[in-house]
Amino acid sequence: QVQLVESGGGLVQPGGSLRLSCAASGTISMINSMAWYRQAPGEQRELVAGISVRGITNYADSVKGRSTISIDNAKNTVYLQMNSLKPEDTAVYLCYADVLTSWTKREAYWGQGTQVTISS
Repeated sequence: QVQLVESGGGLVQPGGSLRLSCAASGTISMINSMAWYRQAPGEQRELVAGISVRGITNYADSVKGRSTISIDNAKNTVYLQMNSLKPEDTAVYLCYADVLTSWTKREAYWGQGTQVTISS
């Protein structure tokens, strides 16, 4: 089993910044990739940003240029730095990990989510 623990959410004013963290622990042989998704009330879950173990990144157009995803492979932790935040960034942010729990078994895990609210 793998656990994902997210932190860093909260209430931020428009134009502000925040940094989300997600630490993976448990039976991990290797992490293939990690990502952040978000889901606003009444909306579908959408990819915000993803990163592979080699550091290849991809971003949603809505956050490109004002967000940076990074990974600390030694700590099995992914970070999402978001700047110039907008009210439309308000959502529950969920961490996702694509993990090898053994060298022959690949599994996907989700965190519980952390609320991010952008409001004045």
